[in-house]
Amino acid sequence: MTRPSQTARNLARLFAIARTLARHDALFPLELAGVAPPVVWAARMVSSRSAGGRPGERLARALQELGPGFVKAGQLLSVRPDLVGEDIADDLANLQDRLAPFPAGEARATIERELGRPVEASFQSFEDEPVAAASIAQVHRAVTADGRAVAVKVLRPGIAGVLRRDMELARWLAALAERARPDLRRLRPVQAVETLREWVDVELDLRLEAAAADELAENMADDPGFRVPEVDWRRTGEQVLTLEWVDGVPVDERAALEAAGHDAEALVAQAARAFFNQVFRDGFFHADMHPGNLFVDGNGVIVAVDFGIMGRLDRAARLAIAEMLLGFLTRDYKRVADVHFEAGYVPRDRSRALFTQACRSIGEPILDRPLNEISLARLLAQLFRVTERFGMPTQPRLLLLQKTMVVTEGVGRALAPDLNMWTLARPLIEDWAARNLSAPARAADAARRGAETLRRLPELAHKVEGIVEDASASGFRLHADTVDDLARRRTDAGRPSGVWLWGLAGAALLAALLALVA
Repeated sequence: MTRPSQTARNLARLFAIARTLARHDALFPLELAGVAPPVVWAARMVSSRSAGGRPGERLARALQELGPGFVKAGQLLSVRPDLVGEDIADDLANLQDRLAPFPAGEARATIERELGRPVEASFQSFEDEPVAAASIAQVHRAVTADGRAVAVKVLRPGIAGVLRRDMELARWLAALAERARPDLRRLRPVQAVETLREWVDVELDLRLEAAAADELAENMADDPGFRVPEVDWRRTGEQVLTLEWVDGVPVDERAALEAAGHDAEALVAQAARAFFNQVFRDGFFHADMHPGNLFVDGNGVIVAVDFGIMGRLDRAARLAIAEMLLGFLTRDYKRVADVHFEAGYVPRDRSRALFTQACRSIGEPILDRPLNEISLARLLAQLFRVTERFGMPTQPRLLLLQKTMVVTEGVGRALAPDLNMWTLARPLIEDWAARNLSAPARAADAARRGAETLRRLPELAHKVEGIVEDASASGFRLHADTVDDLARRRTDAGRPSGVWLWGLAGAALLAALLALVA
């Protein structure tokens, strides 16, 4: 429960934030969320406004002024068009995470503290002028004692405290929004803040970013057109990350790439293949593949950097997405609808026929366009908006995937405007789906799930036992006649031995939860 003093601090901060938003004529997020209307009204009354541009542009400028935590919030909102609309999400995707650099002396002090030795003992040379400075960290070029060029990423001093205070405020605001606007609960604002907190936690511990880079490198080791810089673990700590230096041309500079002898269409094919393999084969993908994070080296290989935002999809989600995309591409809208119901994305009490009709209304206008104009990312974005009418809860991991697809499509169009990268990826998706959605593959999946359930039975039994004990301690009892009736019904129905025990455990669990709530 929030303490009164903390609530007062939150309200004071909210007023200051609202004033900044008001100056940029960007109060609409707080107004739409219905958060503390008197505070928002007062901020509007006392703030002068002189801002131009689209709403998303004005909001981006306000968030930039508010600082690191709000820049991160803007990045999160750019993958939530369901919350802010597609136009604003697109503008926020261009939010530049750049700040003035902090002094090199502070960077050196952080490196020495993290690595436990002088900078000169870790690096043969270290350039004090950073090559990039963002809200959370800045990057310096250095050379190790054995002559390797590296990029050294160093966290901003004091940034952890700033971001954690911002996260506390964001949680409070999200909870207020859910209480003030019950219709927003489907969009899960509290869960959105939790997603943002997870991103921030990774970015505040550079060992986690290093681990993500290492995992992606391991996954992509056999993909010739895509690679990840090597992590220098000896020179990496919580606040310092050292990676192999990347010399290359940014992936969106087509003229420079062609001047260097690279084939733009071949690069699009490489990007499509890399994206497919990360999402479907591995279920672990780089979720921030904008042009600033992708370079083409001298060998024509795409090299990714910055692994603070990564996406994960379990096998069930990958299978559902593959079937969904193939259903749209083949215009099998009934199958698209069936996938949504089978995956639990749309409640079973909704009309499957109407949802099928809605899927057709989304697919036909997009799929009838010329091949090079078809956008699967746009298709998914419209699908997520339509599902609001059918009570589909927000799926943050799918939204992150959809936004990554938007960025990847943008890279492809910048390189080869007349080429559709999904045309290149479609055979890969179809082959993967054929292998993984066949009857033998589904049987193997069922066997794996069964084995996993058996493995977890002792753990589940222990938890059920604890729940029953807690329920008994709180005064809950099952009458003997109830137990006898359950057993008799189990015998009469010819059900396998033990099913009634799960019914009893379920009843005990429900009673325990009700007791806790009471």
